[in-house]
Amino acid sequence: MSREQQKQDAAAKAVEYIPDNSIVGLGSGSTMYWVMQQLGELVQQGMHVQGIPSSPTTEKWAKEFHVPLVYFSTEITKADVAIDGADEVDPGFHMTKGGGGSLLREKIIADAADKVIIAVDESKIVQQLGSFPLPVEVTPFGWQKIVRDIQSLGCDPVLRRSHGAPFETDNGNYMIDCDFQLIERPDELHNQLIQLVGVVETGLFVDQADIVIAGTDSGAETFENKR
Repeated sequence: MSREQQKQDAAAKAVEYIPDNSIVGLGSGSTMYWVMQQLGELVQQGMHVQGIPSSPTTEKWAKEFHVPLVYFSTEITKADVAIDGADEVDPGFHMTKGGGGSLLREKIIADAADKVIIAVDESKIVQQLGSFPLPVEVTPFGWQKIVRDIQSLGCDPVLRRSHGAPFETDNGNYMIDCDFQLIERPDELHNQLIQLVGVVETGLFVDQADIVIAGTDSGAETFENKR
């Protein structure tokens, strides 16, 4: 089975967790395309939902598939459920996210959601985080100093670039991709990084997933965080 079919299977299972008449946090990434497509089909069939998009790309897909959108405001500060993808997920339900550059908005949405559903293909399930370089969002001002400070924690940090220029997040920040090789204590590393002046947010989502759905060759497998 192809990776795309695995993503479709995971997405189909994930949308089953969306209740009618709910506000849904909409993550980013390739699996989310299939989530948006299938959610759009449910909307066309009469389901009533409103989605909070985490990126312009997700917003574009929502409009393409006719999923109604809302945005955070003084009246809207939470979501009933959030669905997102991940770059890596370990057995402790810790995740690495941010390969697409939307980690800050994704984390805000996850924090606002009553339940967080992660849909991935099986290649994203790992025994230990670290093979995928950890994205860290930083301020453009002083990024050279911030890179040096991050390096002191034992990694090889690289400024992400796009077409030769520094990659800018949707929030106007820069992204540093940090190769730690293995991340033994995601919670401890996140706390060390977030305390560095100029670090806006890290791509470590520590114990934020309530349910992980992995598409496999034999169908979608569901893992529930028992906490």
